[in-house]
Amino acid sequence: MSQLKIYNTLAREKQVFTPIEPGKVGMYVCGMTIYDYCHIGHARMMMAFDVIYRWLKVSGYQVTYVRNITDIEDKIIRRAVENGESIFQLTSRFEKYMDEDIAALGILPPDVVPHATAYVPQMLSIIAQLEQKGLAYKSDDGDVNFAVRNFPGYGKLSGKSLDDLRAGERVDVNTGKRDPLDFVLWKASKESEPDEVKWDSTWGSGRPGWHIECSAMSCATLGQHFDIHGGGADLQFPHHENEIAQSEGAFDHPMANYWVHNGFVRVVDEKTRVAEKMSKSLNNFFTIRDVLKLYDAEVIRFFILRGHYRSPLNYGTDNLDDAKAALTRLYTALSGIELGAEAIEVDWNEAHAIRFREAMDDDFNTPIAIAVLFDLVTELNKSKSVAHARQFKALAAVLGLLERAPQAFLQGGVDEGAMIEAAIVDAIARRSEAKKARNFAESDSIRAGLLAAGIVLEDKPDGTTNWRRA
Repeated sequence: MSQLKIYNTLAREKQVFTPIEPGKVGMYVCGMTIYDYCHIGHARMMMAFDVIYRWLKVSGYQVTYVRNITDIEDKIIRRAVENGESIFQLTSRFEKYMDEDIAALGILPPDVVPHATAYVPQMLSIIAQLEQKGLAYKSDDGDVNFAVRNFPGYGKLSGKSLDDLRAGERVDVNTGKRDPLDFVLWKASKESEPDEVKWDSTWGSGRPGWHIECSAMSCATLGQHFDIHGGGADLQFPHHENEIAQSEGAFDHPMANYWVHNGFVRVVDEKTRVAEKMSKSLNNFFTIRDVLKLYDAEVIRFFILRGHYRSPLNYGTDNLDDAKAALTRLYTALSGIELGAEAIEVDWNEAHAIRFREAMDDDFNTPIAIAVLFDLVTELNKSKSVAHARQFKALAAVLGLLERAPQAFLQGGVDEGAMIEAAIVDAIARRSEAKKARNFAESDSIRAGLLAAGIVLEDKPDGTTNWRRA
């Protein structure tokens, strides 16, 4: 196995990755709360762990990747009631949309996709253990809460001190709690809530709190102690901090060895050029579906992978346009080279592959890995070597890139008003006839007209002409 290093949020440093069981990895990632379309921030999170999943497998590990679905939560209930539909109708519809969107981006499906509503008995079991250990109590309003101050390790992931925390920063003040820092494990049912969100329990009818869901699902699918727990940086506190408190409080040993968090997406204001955090409250978020209407899915994937997963990612049309131009350069390098029918595999002893592996082993450094691809392209453009082309394409495939035929990308388009292929081919034929007749003014006019329509022509030495979309 390689000397992979992962930045561990818990340790606040990069550490050599050593799995609990040699050759095997258990990875749990907090997934979607499904009541609306996924946005580009969700894409960034799922892309980060898609790359981690891919690289772990390339490195020879047998990986069990678990990414959950939260299908019971306050916002879900509220939206379903507003729509006049059942919780299941709402969540199943948006889960389908999510699967469609992330598949378009080339994000591999996890090995296990647990749904919170299927694990309520496991949640109740953990809550019972916490109560027995004096870490949970039923309040006067019927909720069951976690007693934060009774868990000595609280704050170790986020670095927050209990004395520095204020109730308004974490939770709404609730008179049923013994301490404003305590958080809910089990919510007592309200008469106004649909019957489908009510479960019987020792503490009365109710439903689970958000944090207990992941403690139960990760334990049920990977065990009480597993290798990697991941999610967006926004989940570090309080969600992941609370998961640690619940799981370690119940089981008396570490929950996960490596805690991995991807960075935020920031939106660049087109007028001021200032980047600010993407959020629904600022009304500056973009759904994956909306962005896919404007850009090829692989352009979006490439755009996200050009940034290190832990760094902020600036979303803006200029950055996406630049990603499109860069990806076009990569595909153009492969254009016209016959790679052969046999399977293409990476030669890991080759110099570029060695640098690529070093980058990926250094906390999944995709920007450096992509820089290696461009270095290889420079050589490929000079040599036109089939061996270089095969190595280049195989390395790119490790990141889920360049898996189409070059012309499929170069001639593809997502704009509804894009010029259709038949019209382009006809224009190229007319230009060829004009050139043969030495009518260069007409030839240049046709080229200029195509360029204005977003079509770039590339004349080849053999007299043929290739085209691509700008």
